[in-house]
Amino acid sequence: MMLTLATRPLLAAACALVLAACTQSQPPVSFIAEGNPEKLSDWHLMAVSGGKLNLNKDVLPYDLNTPLFTDYAHKLRTVWMPKGQSAVYQADTTFDFPVGTIISKTFYYPKGGDGRTVLATTGNGNNSNGGAKDGDRLDLASMRLIETRLLVKRAGGWIALPYVWNADQTEAVLSRTGDQIPLEVLHEDKRSNKLTYVVPNVNQCASCHVADVKSRQFEPIGPKARHLNRDYTYEGVSTNQLEYLAKVGYLSGLPANAATAAPRNADWSDSKLAVDARARAYLDINCAHCHNDKGAANTTALHLNMGAPANLHLGLCKPPVAAGAGTGGRNYDIAPGKPDDSIMLYRLASAETGIMMPELGRGSAHKEGVALIRAWIAAMKEGCRNES
Repeated sequence: MMLTLATRPLLAAACALVLAACTQSQPPVSFIAEGNPEKLSDWHLMAVSGGKLNLNKDVLPYDLNTPLFTDYAHKLRTVWMPKGQSAVYQADTTFDFPVGTIISKTFYYPKGGDGRTVLATTGNGNNSNGGAKDGDRLDLASMRLIETRLLVKRAGGWIALPYVWNADQTEAVLSRTGDQIPLEVLHEDKRSNKLTYVVPNVNQCASCHVADVKSRQFEPIGPKARHLNRDYTYEGVSTNQLEYLAKVGYLSGLPANAATAAPRNADWSDSKLAVDARARAYLDINCAHCHNDKGAANTTALHLNMGAPANLHLGLCKPPVAAGAGTGGRNYDIAPGKPDDSIMLYRLASAETGIMMPELGRGSAHKEGVALIRAWIAAMKEGCRNES
C-alpha cells in the first residue's frame, strides 16, 4: 500500500497509540519485599514490545547533570515509588526514599551500522542527550541493551540486583556474581577497540554505594539535588526534574523556585561553562563516593566531593599516601599547572588494573574526561612549596 501525505499523520498517530497501549498494558509494577527474582520482568518496571523497551506507568525517567563514566555506555535511569509515598528532599545528600522505592539504571549503546559493533558517542552519557530520542523508550533496532541494575529499598535497607540482557534483547536475567561481555567499540574518530564490559557483582556494588564506612549504610549515588537539578522532557514539555518529581508526588520538602534555590552541578560536557565547575562536577560524580571524609578512601585524605575546599585535600600539592605503580613516579596528586606531573591525571588516563581510577566501572579511559581534567590542572597557577 502506498502512503500519501494525508495518511502519514494518521499512521503516526496510530503508532503512538500502539506504543501507549504497550505501556498501559503492562501489569502494575511489583515491589518484591523478599527474595531475588530471577528475571527483570518479574518487577514489571519495563517491557519489550513493538521493537522497543517501554517503561511502565509511573516509572519516571531522569538524567543527571554530569553522569558517571562507564565505558561510553548510555544510561536510562528511572525511579518508581508505591502510591502515596514520596522521597524527602535533602539539599546536599541523597534524598530519603521510602521503603518500596525501586531505582533502575539500564546501560545500553547505539549500534554500529555493521550490526556487530557498538558506538562510543561523545555525548555526556545521559539518556536524553546523545542516547535515546524518545526519552522513556529505547528503540532496539538502533540500541543494544547490556544490563539493568536495580536498587530496591526494602525494610532492611537498600539492596542491589544486576540483571544482564540476553542476546535476543527480550529479557534480562539476574547475575549476582556479575558478568563479562565482549564488545567491539567504534569511536567517532573511526578508531575501534575491543572491550570487555564488566557487570559488577553484588559485593562490588556495595564498594561504591556505601558512602560511610563506619555506618556501612548503602545508598544511591545519583539522586541528589545537585545532580537532578536540570530539565527533562516529560509529556512533551521540558520541565525541571526536581519540580516534576514534586508535581507527581515523588518528592516532598522541595524549596520554592527549586531550579534556582537548589544546588546544581555543571554538565561536564558543556564547553560554555567554566572549566573549574565542569571538572569539579566530573570528580564529584566519578570519584567522591569513595573520596570524601567518610568514604572508603577517607584514609587518603583526598576529598573530591563538590564543596570540598580547594586545598591540600583536593590534591593540590598533596603527596600520595603510598608510593607504588599508582603514582607513576609523580610527587603530587595535583601538581598545579603541570597536568603531566599529576598523579590524578595519570590514574584517570590509565586503563590498567592497579593504576586506573576509579577502580571499578570502566575498562577504558575516558578520553574526553581526561582532557577536561588536564585543562583544569593546566589552568592552575604553577608551584608547590616543596617543589625542587
